Amino acid sequence: MANTPITDFINQHYLHFNAAALVDAAKGYKKHLSENKKMLISLAGAMSTGELGKSLAEMIRQDKVHIISCTGANLEEDVMNLVAHSHYRRVPNYRDLTPQEEWDLLEKGLNRVTDTCIPEEEAFRRIQKHIFKIWKDAEDNGERLFPHEFLFRLLNSGIMEQYYEIDPKNSWMVEAAKKNLPMVVPGWEDSTLGNIFASYCIKGELKASTMKSGIEYMMWLADWYTDNAEDKGIGFFQIGGGIAGDFPICVVPMLYQDMEREDTPFWSYFCQISDSTTSYGSYSGAVPNEKITWGKLDINTPKYIVESDATIVAPLIFGYVLGW
Repeated sequence: MANTPITDFINQHYLHFNAAALVDAAKGYKKHLSENKKMLISLAGAMSTGELGKSLAEMIRQDKVHIISCTGANLEEDVMNLVAHSHYRRVPNYRDLTPQEEWDLLEKGLNRVTDTCIPEEEAFRRIQKHIFKIWKDAEDNGERLFPHEFLFRLLNSGIMEQYYEIDPKNSWMVEAAKKNLPMVVPGWEDSTLGNIFASYCIKGELKASTMKSGIEYMMWLADWYTDNAEDKGIGFFQIGGGIAGDFPICVVPMLYQDMEREDTPFWSYFCQISDSTTSYGSYSGAVPNEKITWGKLDINTPKYIVESDATIVAPLIFGYVLGW
């Protein structure tokens, strides 16, 4: 008998409410893959700092995810955790911090994400000098790349291995770089590396045109979806909300309505993990059926929503899909 303690536990105990929704979504994910359909995962929030790489890297290794859409923060923070993990500081009592205590963290170079502080010197600066060289070399060679392609080049070069502080098998970016996994990173400009790149452009040391833009990401995604959806569509597994989810899901109505390619299939699976409550005008809190009206999901698309903390739910669903 297979050793699947996580799957067995979930099947035995996750029988109602959000727990049952988790199981339904996981079973739907497995069914989607069994039908030879591809899956997109979108990462919002601070999932990389939450060390989702421990399960997401294995999903990438086993070809359970075929394209990722993530924020610039998630793109870089997995690499930061890879090279500076021992310098991170956990603050369990973060809810009780005074403004003075927050200021003290700033002065120590500790940038807080909920209960976890990212060490600026070891994380940001350790990457900066190497990524700048890659940006500059590309520019000097007349190359233009997407943000994730530059980081793939950095990781695949091996130059960062001297700094590794975790097992690289737990870094989803290392695995994505190995496979040259398709990615989109909308709104990359608001990330730390995006700010750093902008600062070099302001100082005249780099050209903004060296970095491909969000519009070019959308154009690339339109081609990728067209080439890979066939008549089956692509699955959409959304962690959180925001631009990481809204940007890629819009490619279907763009192709169908704006490009008038009426044979474009809708997204063929949809799951969102979110703790946002349904509210007026909220994208993160919108129920999946609203997406039917926008031409994103079909009336028959399997739809799941798990209203819970993604740092709890996503590893469990991934574990279920992986047969752990």
